[in-house]
Amino acid sequence: MRRISRITVAGAATASLALALSACGGTSTSSDSSDSKGDKGLAIAYDVGGKGDQSFNDAAYAGLEQAKKEFGYETADVEPTDGETDADKEQRLVSLAKQGYNPVVGVGYAYASAVKGAAEKFPDTTFGIVDDATVEAGNVADLVFSEEQASYLAGVAAAESTKTDVVGFVGGVDIPLIHKFRAGFEQGVKDTDPKVKVISQFLTQTAEEGGFSSPDKGKSAAEGQIEKKADVVYAAAGLSGQGVIEAAAANKVWAIGVDSDQYQQEALAKYKDSILTSAMKDVAKAVYNLAKSVEDGKPATGIVKGDLKTGEVSLSNSNPKFADDAELQEAIKTAKEKIISGEIKVKSS
Repeated sequence: MRRISRITVAGAATASLALALSACGGTSTSSDSSDSKGDKGLAIAYDVGGKGDQSFNDAAYAGLEQAKKEFGYETADVEPTDGETDADKEQRLVSLAKQGYNPVVGVGYAYASAVKGAAEKFPDTTFGIVDDATVEAGNVADLVFSEEQASYLAGVAAAESTKTDVVGFVGGVDIPLIHKFRAGFEQGVKDTDPKVKVISQFLTQTAEEGGFSSPDKGKSAAEGQIEKKADVVYAAAGLSGQGVIEAAAANKVWAIGVDSDQYQQEALAKYKDSILTSAMKDVAKAVYNLAKSVEDGKPATGIVKGDLKTGEVSLSNSNPKFADDAELQEAIKTAKEKIISGEIKVKSS
C-alpha cells in the first residue's frame, strides 16, 4: 500500500504540477528519479481531443475516477496542447512522475516515444500507454485491445440493419490502429451479407490535421456517405465521431459509436435515438486495472490485451431498438461465439 504522506504533500504538489506543466514547450533534462515519492495515485495525459470527447479520452477518465474513489488518493489528468512535440509529451509525463504520481498513463499511440523516454528516466514508476504495443520496457504496460473484433460485430449489426444495402465507415486518421476498426467492420458486413456495399473514408492522413478532433470533418464525411445511400455509418474517429452521429440524426439514419457507450453520453443525448450501438473497448477497465496492480504492489507490465473473450471489447445494448431485436441479437451472439472459439479469424488490416 502507499505511504500515508500523500495527503500532506497534496497542496504543494498541486502548485508544482501547475508550474511544471506550464513549461511543456521544452524538453526535460532531468534523469533523477529520486524526487519520485510514489505517494500519489494514477495520472493520465490525454490524447488529441482531450477530456469531453465522449469517447476514448473520457473512457480513460472514467477509469481514473474509479481508482480515485476506491483508493482514496490524489490523481491528475492533463490536457494535450495544439502542435505539441514528442518532447512536450515526454516532459508532461516526466513532470507527473517526478511529483510522485504512479502509475502514469499516456492515452493514445502518440505517446509511444514519450512513454519510452519517461520510463527510462523513472524506472521505479509504472507507466502505461493505451493503444500501442511497441514500448518494450520493464516498467511499461501496453494496454491494447482487439478493436477489430468489436468492429466485426458492428459490421454484423450494420449489415442486419441496413435497408439500402449501403453502409459507411469513417476513420479519423489513416493509421494502422484505425485500419483495425475498418478491417473488422468490413469483414463483419461482408460475412453477414455480401450484397451490402461498404463506403470507407479516412478524415486525415495525420492526427495533427484534426482527424480525431474535428466534428465538422466527421459530419461532412458522413453526409457524403449518406448522399451515396449509406443508412448506417460507423465512426472510429474520436471527437470527430460526434459530427458523424449528428449527421446521422439529421438524416434519420443509424450511427454506430465507438470506444464508449455513446448512447449513454450526456453530450450526445439529443442524438441518442439515432445511435444503434457502439463498438466498445473498456479503456476505463484497463486503466483502472493498471492502477490497481500498482496499488496492490504487483505492477502490470508488458502487453496487456483485452478482447471479446476477456470482455474488454463488446457492443453496447443501451438502445432498446437494438437490444430488443431478437434476430439481430442472435446474429451478433453467433458471430461472437465463433470469434471466441477461433472459427472466425478477424482481420486486423
